[in-house]
Amino acid sequence: MKEIMKKRWLWTVVSLVIIIPIGFYSKLYRGPASFWINNSLGGVFYEIFWCLLIFLLFKRMRPWGIALAVLSVTCALEFLQLWHPPALVYLRSSFLGKAVLGTTFTWSDIPYYFAGCGIAYIWIILIQKYSE
Repeated sequence: MKEIMKKRWLWTVVSLVIIIPIGFYSKLYRGPASFWINNSLGGVFYEIFWCLLIFLLFKRMRPWGIALAVLSVTCALEFLQLWHPPALVYLRSSFLGKAVLGTTFTWSDIPYYFAGCGIAYIWIILIQKYSE
């Protein structure tokens, strides 16, 4: 059992080490299709990151529960972008605040959240399978 948990931890950490730079790069990318990559595709990596992090921290959560929880929270954060109290405006003024909280509500982000959670769900299932 300990060997399975070690493999699961290792594969999850490796996955995070891969997805974190990709996610940040998607926000900084300045080449062809940069507007789409910066503002839409980045949502997929954002969802995958949060799903993998929760998978790492909460060992007993099921993959579908993780994906559903992350999807729910990020959709709520998307709608929260319609609200602009001073505290949120201040938090959103930094790069990290923009990256985590976002700045502008866009309906078109929601499908990317679904896609990211779907990919993360499959990714977590694969980690579990290859950790056995």
